[in-house]
Amino acid sequence: MAEIVVTGGGVAGLSASMLLAGAGHDVTLLERAATEPPAPAEAWEAWERRGVNQFRLLHFFMPRFRIALEQELPQVAKALEAAGALRFSLIGEVPVAVSGGERPGDDDFSSLTARRPVLESVMGIAAASTPGVTVRRGVAVAGLVAGAQAIRGVPHITGVRTAAGEEIPADLVVDATGRRSALPDWLESAGARRPVEELEDSGFVYYGRHFRSADGTTPVALGPGLQAYGSVSTLTLPADNGTWGVGVIASAADKALRGLRDVDQWSSVVRSLPLAAHWLDGEPIEDRVVTMSKIEDRHRSFTVDGAPVATGVVAVADSWACTNPSLGRGASIGMMHCLALRDLLGTTGIDDPAAFTAAWAQATESVVEPWYRATLSFDRHRLGEIDAEIRGVPYRPAGDDWDIVKSIFFAASQDPDCLRAALSIQTLLGRPEEVFADAALFEKALTLGAGWRDAPSFGPSRSDLLSIVAA
Repeated sequence: MAEIVVTGGGVAGLSASMLLAGAGHDVTLLERAATEPPAPAEAWEAWERRGVNQFRLLHFFMPRFRIALEQELPQVAKALEAAGALRFSLIGEVPVAVSGGERPGDDDFSSLTARRPVLESVMGIAAASTPGVTVRRGVAVAGLVAGAQAIRGVPHITGVRTAAGEEIPADLVVDATGRRSALPDWLESAGARRPVEELEDSGFVYYGRHFRSADGTTPVALGPGLQAYGSVSTLTLPADNGTWGVGVIASAADKALRGLRDVDQWSSVVRSLPLAAHWLDGEPIEDRVVTMSKIEDRHRSFTVDGAPVATGVVAVADSWACTNPSLGRGASIGMMHCLALRDLLGTTGIDDPAAFTAAWAQATESVVEPWYRATLSFDRHRLGEIDAEIRGVPYRPAGDDWDIVKSIFFAASQDPDCLRAALSIQTLLGRPEEVFADAALFEKALTLGAGWRDAPSFGPSRSDLLSIVAA
């Protein structure tokens, strides 16, 4: 078994640590923030994670994440439920006229979700009590330690160096420090080439608030959690202990909507949306609109010109690639990546660093790369739609991929089979080519969804939206 150092104590780092320890490895988890996670009931009020810019923004944990927890980390799933996490059926919220009633397998569409501070506190406490995991908080990593090369000319990482000057040896270093990962700098300082990086601003800005009910219930969903209304989208996401989040997503370039930072203007916009307005009928648990912008879409390739930049170190989850979080896929993709690492260590091992590094690149490409690319494509098209709406012109992208996506999700509102197919893709339970291996189902989705451009809008026009914000 291996001695593994995991850097970063967020959801991905905690997941990786517990999964790897469960496979028999000795794991040391290093988290730069010194604060111990409080009890889940106190996390929302008492815990700040200043290094995680989306820590207090809206979150929803997809069914794929819940399934992984129950199968691989059942102690975490049980602790989440004990802490008040919500078990939420995406099918159960749909009218029977559309869902066709309950079917075998519909449990797969149930999520176990909570506000990020609550979920992370549960996971942090669970990791600290997991045999084989040593959690060290208040330890910042300053760089990597290199040893004898496994591939000529390619640094082999044998541990990390902390900001205090301590060297911690490892058979494998797993970087899970997230969107702000300094791994490229660490690699360069260790004599490695920098990974090839694709980087751009996603172009979105979020305006969100959280609410609580008096009786512990959450509002009835009158549509999907993410809904597009012309030049804005909304997020209405149930969470733990009778709480929920409401968000408005706009283009970061849309200066006319920057008034959404104001609570009254934000509330007026949400109230103008018939399918979302009732989500404001609760007690706000924030006295302001929480905003997040300058959200980067970033992808790192650690193989350059056919050779790895280093051996003995891997990046998982957002340290490898991250996108605009509106689709809620980040935690699930990160969990899939961590499971792929656990499984690869079990089959390939790390005795041959060159073979392991090559196999890891292949596993990343096959397991999570397609989901990253699909998410990025969706975001680019949605931003294109918003920009076209602002200009007052139709959005007509080249190719038919966006038309297919929109048709599939429009068909989901009309047919039980199409509903389940769309939800399977949305929640990462199946890739499109797997879900639509049945050509007849694909044809039905395209036929039923063909009229998506003519579907009525349930929100204000662009001019009405601007008037509401300006009022």
